[in-house]
Order: sequence, then C-alpha cells, then structure tokens
Amino acid sequence: MAVPDAALLALLGSRDESLRVAEEMLEADVHVRGNELTLTGAPADVAFAERVFTELIMLAERGQQVSPDAVRRTVEMLGDGDADERARIGESPAEVLSLDILSRRGKTIRPKTLNQKRYVDSIDAHTIVFGIGPAGTGKTYLAMAKAVQALQAKMVTRIILTRPAVEAGERLGYLPGTLYEKIDPYLRPLYDALHDMLDPESIPKLIAAGTIEVAPLAYMRGRTLNDAFIILDEAQNTTPEQMKMFLTRLGFGSKIVVTGDVTQVDLPGGTRSGLTVVRDILGDVDDVHFAQLSSTDVVRHRLVADIVDAYARWDAAGERPNLRAAAPRNGPPQDHRRRNRR
Repeated sequence: MAVPDAALLALLGSRDESLRVAEEMLEADVHVRGNELTLTGAPADVAFAERVFTELIMLAERGQQVSPDAVRRTVEMLGDGDADERARIGESPAEVLSLDILSRRGKTIRPKTLNQKRYVDSIDAHTIVFGIGPAGTGKTYLAMAKAVQALQAKMVTRIILTRPAVEAGERLGYLPGTLYEKIDPYLRPLYDALHDMLDPESIPKLIAAGTIEVAPLAYMRGRTLNDAFIILDEAQNTTPEQMKMFLTRLGFGSKIVVTGDVTQVDLPGGTRSGLTVVRDILGDVDDVHFAQLSSTDVVRHRLVADIVDAYARWDAAGERPNLRAAAPRNGPPQDHRRRNRR
C-alpha cells in the first residue's frame, strides 16, 4: 500500500507507537519502508489488515494524529461482523473517529466508539435522550459538549445542568459547612467538564447572567424550561417521582439528555431508581430515545473497562445482595455500652 506523504507521520504515530500497536493487534505482518506499507500473511489476515490501514490513512489524511487508542478502536470496530453494513450507512471507523463536536485551544472533543457516535447522533435527532452505561463511557461529557455546541450555534439560549444530591455511603449532615457547601461537591464534575469546553474566565459571567445554570435536582420543581439544553446527570439516583418531575419541566425549543449508570444506585435500600423503570414507561413514546453504552465504550484508562466487567460478573454471581445485607449502617459509631448504662 502506498501511503501519502502528508499522512505518513500521522499514521506511524509518535516514535512509531501507533504502528507497533497495529503490529501487535493484527495477524498479518506489517512492514514500512519509505512511503510503502507491505502486509504479508494469510489472505484473510492481509485483507483485514488492509481495511484497518485504509481507515487509518483516511484519518491521517483528514489531519488527525492516529493515536494508539485510535488504532485499537479501528481494529475493534472492523472486527465486528456488521462492519460492512455500518460502513455502508456512514459508520466506518474513519467517520466515527473524525466527527468533531467541539474544539477549544487545539483540543477537539469527538466520539471515540461507534456507540458514542450513535449517542451523539441521537441527541441531534431526538428531543429527549437517555444515555445509560457504566462509568467512563462519556455519557455526561459528550452531552455537555453537545450542549455547549448548541449554545454557541444559538440553537438554545441557556444550558441547565442538574444532579440529585444523594450520598454515596456518607451523610451530608456529617459534612461541615453551609447547605451550598455541602451540595457543591455533587455538582463539581459538571463544573470540571465546563472548564474543558469554555474559557474559564467566561464561566462565572455566563452563570451570573443565567446562561449556564448548575443546580441540584430539587431546584427544578415547579419550573418550565424553554429554549434550553437540559442535562440530568447521575439519574440512577432519582426516584420514579423525581424523574417524572424532571421530564415534565420540558418547555418549547428545549432538549433534554438524561445520563446515568444503573449499576451504581446510591438510593436508600428498597427505593426504586427512576432510571431503571423509565424505559418501561417511555420506551414507546415518540421522540424519546434510549442510548445504551457498555464497557467497550469506556474511554478512561484501559483498566476501567476491565473493572466494569469484573463488577458485572460479581453482580451476576449474586454477591451484591449478600454484601448489602452485611453492610454496616451509615453514621458515626455508637458506644452501645454507654447507651445501655443510661
């Protein structure tokens, strides 16, 4: 295969890192001399490797650095039995990995997996989208990027970000500070994402003007939200009643994205999660879409996907209920002897 001069360095990667990853993942032998890339091996292995490098060259020709992660994602996507059909409908690896959502100071936010691209596309196509999946799959981050994109394109006049303030094994009452100081840590991940997408100096001004609002879910009650991009994060920690309350805030010209991980519910024992039942309630409603992400869509450290899968196997084995039954109650330790003496 002849590799264009403009794409060669991007294809090889820094210190040939991307080339080495390709060599490790492909069955065919890969040799590069000058601008010529040679593949040798069994016909099927060579044909697959040719498809992989064709996609990577397309990425490089679009001016993108072909990272080792991009090589892995490309091999995984093409290794699926439906790769031909996906390529026909514009879901080839090059199309998925070159879809730019937002750029700031040389950093571009884009989907890194097929499911992430479908999730992003569904946000464009539907009024209400549920992004459900494990930690690290980009559910909230990509939704935030789409919200900032919509604001900059003047498709909406404001962004509203909200989360339920539910403790994960701790009680707010034992934390020091005012109510705002106790709630603020729950909203901090949303602020962090904003800092990646907007100039930090502009964020306080946008918040002061009401263009961006970051607030606990309880603050949404009784409101109608028009011309807004609304994101509910950590939705697994809402009750069915809270979920209904939130979704019915939808006003004209608005879009809602709800994100959450149904395997990390922090509600008190016996309380149903609104995210686990909402698909049964709204699954047949027009213009409502459910996007499912999995451990294959994790874009954090590679170990995160392995951790997610390991916990899924542990849950499936029935260990979680036993652990919950034996778990100690929250709160400070009590001296039972002193209480009995009283």
